[in-house]
Amino acid sequence: MNSVGVPTVTFDLWYTLVFLDPREQDRYMDRQAEIAVRALQSAEPIPVDGPERKAGELRAAFLREVARATDAAADGESVPCSEQFRRAALSAGRAADPEGYLTELAKLLAATPLQPVPGSLECLETLRGAGYRLAVVSNTVGEPGRAFRPLLQGLGFDPFIETYVFSDELPWTKPNPEIFRRAMHLIGSTAAETVHVGDGWSDIEGARRAGLRAGILFTGHPPYTSRYRRFTLGRAGEPARSPLTAARLADVPELVRRLLPNGVGSPPSGRT
Repeated sequence: MNSVGVPTVTFDLWYTLVFLDPREQDRYMDRQAEIAVRALQSAEPIPVDGPERKAGELRAAFLREVARATDAAADGESVPCSEQFRRAALSAGRAADPEGYLTELAKLLAATPLQPVPGSLECLETLRGAGYRLAVVSNTVGEPGRAFRPLLQGLGFDPFIETYVFSDELPWTKPNPEIFRRAMHLIGSTAAETVHVGDGWSDIEGARRAGLRAGILFTGHPPYTSRYRRFTLGRAGEPARSPLTAARLADVPELVRRLLPNGVGSPPSGRT
């Protein structure tokens, strides 16, 4: 460990800190596709007198790019939703407007009943009060990270989270170690001083690849839908496994204290 001493805990976002009711999760994913189809329908064909595409064709083009981006994410490569839309538009012969698409995605997320995972705010408050630095490291494959920031502020996370690292703003996703290194750079910690908490394969595998002190697998998450479960698995469908597990977020601070016992101190101020 370095002489500065900044023990840090990074957290996954979806189904570790926030979640959607299963009925809302599938509806949310359907609405994302609907927004993409409407944006593609309103885009100008290339060439101008190009063939008219049916909604089903446009939806299929978009979902192909989502699937490719999901596979790339499992390999640690970030394909932001704006790039997914651009590629879908190109394959459908449309002049894309990613900015308008991102704006509609942000409106959708703001209107979606996202909830804190039970115990998440209390867990963060306990860790922050004990002097640990806290960050979020999230794979944002389906929505822009910029749309999360005001939403998470409204849900009460900002007093505890010092920095948010979203994959759509970077070239990498978990499990690529570089996304963890970005968070550590912003906080000022080292791998030996950092523990990651998450519910998916990319969380635990990413923590291992980045050489973190440990990866804690959160097993007490609200239920996934079958469609969402795919995002929690590795490229070959491998599930997350870790010798360190927490069935409740209330169990996390004690696990962290055992792993990083020098975290006690005054919580720092400021945000990056």
